[in-house]
Amino acid sequence: MSSATCLALSGGVGGAKLALGLSHTVDPDNLLVVANTGDDFDHLGLRICPDIDTVTYTLSGLANPSTGWGRKDESWSFMETLDSLGGETWFRLGDRDLALHVERTRRLGAGESLSAITAEIAKRLGIAARIAPMSDDPVRTIVATPDGPLAFQHYFVRDQCRPEVTGFHFDGADTARPGEALTKALTGTSLEMVVICPSNPFISVDPILAVPTVRAMLADFPAPVIAVSPIVGGQAIKGPTAKMLAELGRPTSAFAIAEHYRDLIDGFVIDTADAVSADAIRDLGCQVRVTNTVMKSLQDRVSLARDVVAFAQEL
Repeated sequence: MSSATCLALSGGVGGAKLALGLSHTVDPDNLLVVANTGDDFDHLGLRICPDIDTVTYTLSGLANPSTGWGRKDESWSFMETLDSLGGETWFRLGDRDLALHVERTRRLGAGESLSAITAEIAKRLGIAARIAPMSDDPVRTIVATPDGPLAFQHYFVRDQCRPEVTGFHFDGADTARPGEALTKALTGTSLEMVVICPSNPFISVDPILAVPTVRAMLADFPAPVIAVSPIVGGQAIKGPTAKMLAELGRPTSAFAIAEHYRDLIDGFVIDTADAVSADAIRDLGCQVRVTNTVMKSLQDRVSLARDVVAFAQEL
């Protein structure tokens, strides 16, 4: 296991898979996973933090293996009862998952920070790596469509990503402060690499970069910044990344992702299916590692994490 110190920037399912691989590759005490909170919203009176929870459940071994999100061995009595009462059921909250949202909301109401709550929950679930939100201040992703703006979860869950995307806005980002853990990592002297996980660049990574000073700190970071492509062979492994690229008039390719990050990254990891793009990506000014990036098993996740860490150390 590597002793390297690593910061991973993550969205939900895809990012959490690599974060899990990293937790088996570097000393977990040296791993900080900073999760996107642009997806967070208040629903049924509860604060829901989907990406934080997906990372937390994945690193604790509690994630639903068939979906990648939510908890395994879940039951749905709450949703069934809510439906019988005529309540909103488009965003499903399992009975076990519900307890986390209730406790988080209670503690936020008592004045605790999201960072402190996230760290405490991770500790209670036996996670050795640190998990932190990108900010303790609210930042909310708004999806622009031809019919007007949509709150992210309305676009993503309620409307199943059907509306055409014309752009994004991160409400509250201009006044948000980066989380203390993120700031300390990027301004300290011990961090040896930053990994941008294979999450959707527009709705999972860009909200993190929209928080003031984060992009600048990354651009000036002296150690390697490595991004892993969420596009393989012109398709997204999971989620609407390819659909968004097409609707925004960009090619659905690994090259388009590298171009999106070109001012931030030193290295870019692509799948063997995209090896033909390697030279074009190098022309953007970053090094390229070609490997298997499709993470179907734990071994796949660990193998990719090892490749990423070795690539960063070479750089």
